[in-house]
Amino acid sequence: MAYDERLADRLRDHLRGEPGLSEQRMFGGLAFLVHGNMAVAASADGGLLLRHDPARTDELLAEPHTDPFVMRGRRMAGWMRVLPEGTSAEEDLERWADLGVGYARSLPPK
Repeated sequence: MAYDERLADRLRDHLRGEPGLSEQRMFGGLAFLVHGNMAVAASADGGLLLRHDPARTDELLAEPHTDPFVMRGRRMAGWMRVLPEGTSAEEDLERWADLGVGYARSLPPK
């Protein structure tokens, strides 16, 4: 399945002007990276793939329309999915994208 191009465009519009921003195909979707660190992606499974502070995993997964990110049968700390229902409102999409970008900014550049 291809990623949601409209969602990718919405992310691109919101993140435009972010220092160090680049795009890269990852995990079957389109990822937005900050200084080489993945922040958020339009997922091939629909919705967002989001990178965040692993210490906030339980708190963030308690929010509506979220799921853990599982890769090869293993739940990945510091990564989560935001289902399409959680990104339909622009303010929700922007909040999630800003969370991912904020965490990516806190990491050393690659």
